[in-house]
Order: sequence, then structure tokens, then C-alpha cells
Amino acid sequence: MDKPAILIVEDESNLARFLELELQHEGFETGKAGDGRLGLEMAQSGDYALVLLDIMLPELSGLEVLRRLRRDKPALPVLLLTARDQVADKVSGLDLGADDYITKPFAIEELLARIRVALRKLAAADPPCAVLSAAGVSLDSLRREVSMNQQRVELSKKEFDLLEYLLRNRNIVLTREQILNTVWDTDYEGDSNNVDAYVRFLRQKLGSSLITTVRGVGYVIRDQGGHGE
Repeated sequence: MDKPAILIVEDESNLARFLELELQHEGFETGKAGDGRLGLEMAQSGDYALVLLDIMLPELSGLEVLRRLRRDKPALPVLLLTARDQVADKVSGLDLGADDYITKPFAIEELLARIRVALRKLAAADPPCAVLSAAGVSLDSLRREVSMNQQRVELSKKEFDLLEYLLRNRNIVLTREQILNTVWDTDYEGDSNNVDAYVRFLRQKLGSSLITTVRGVGYVIRDQGGHGE
């Protein structure tokens, strides 16, 4: 898209239509979704510059949509729209990575100003690192390719996602619960043993020293590699 595109995820059809017309008048392309699940799918697959996200949505709550977007598209600006004027909702949204929030009813001029601020911050920010590496292992997040000592290694989607999460948090010990909440969906009904299993898979393919076990806590990839289990 030549013009910046904004995704409106809002189940109040009149408000969604009003926002659509106002944004198009300001020169933005727009997309619309009336429930959280469709909004998440559109945000993940579309080329949007920003998402306007209602908190109270059918199918999937706005906060859950935000949580999953922060896992899959960490740099995508998200502005929360909510009728709830409660501190807890705002804090939850900001803790999950929302760029800003605005409480209904709001003046369109204020919303447009907040959108401009968020887009300026995005333009000024450094892009997330596409290539991550440690201990001879290199991961290209754009091409979804992994190599070890310059030799290509085939990973499953879940193995790749787990490796990327560990590499993006080098030198930080991640608990099994943190890994489950980020790499696996909240719909997943398994337990932390699955994390252990996928760590074993990665060790089999990439060497036992890449991922260090911190007993009683979780796992970490260190800059200089580790001692495995």
C-alpha cells in the first residue's frame, strides 16, 4: 500500500464506520474487523502501519489480541480504545505493550494526534534485528532460516519460534511459564514438559551447549554458550 494503512478492530459498527471515514479523509488506507479473532488474523497477515484496538471485543478480547500481536509483530503500534475508565485496564494494556490508549467518548482530533505521535515514534525507531546469533548459531527472522557454523538446519515452526524467543532474550533466564505464554498460545492446554521436550529437540539439532538449563527456573542462551544440562 502506498498510503499508511490503519486497522480498526471495533465491534461497534457505527463507531467503526465513523473512524473509517475520518481516517480515509486524513489520507489513510483502512481495514476493519468486528471481532478480536478476525482482527488478529488481519493484523498478522496485513501490511498495517498501526492498529486501533477496542478492549471489549467478541471472540477474542482486545488484551489477548494485543498479547499475541506483541509476540508476532512486536514493532506494530497499537492504540487501545476502551469505554472503561479504569486504571487497571489501562495498566494491563500498557504492560502488554500498547503504545497508547484513549477512553471513549473521545474527540477525533485527539485520536488523530495520538496516531501521528505513534507513527512518528515508529519511523524514528530502529528496526528490530532480523538476524540473531549466538555460539555459532544464526537465525534470520525474515527468511525464517537457521544455520549452525554456516550450514543450514531445518527446524519446525515451534522449534524456530522457541529459538527466536531465546535468542531475542540472550543472557536473560526465561521461566517455562514465560516461554509457554509467549511461544505457545493461551489456548494450549499442555504443561511445561513440552518446553523441555522442544529444548531437547533444539539441542539435538544445534548442539547441547547452546541452551543452558537453570535448574528450578528455566532456560537461557548466553553470548558465550553454556553447559547444557
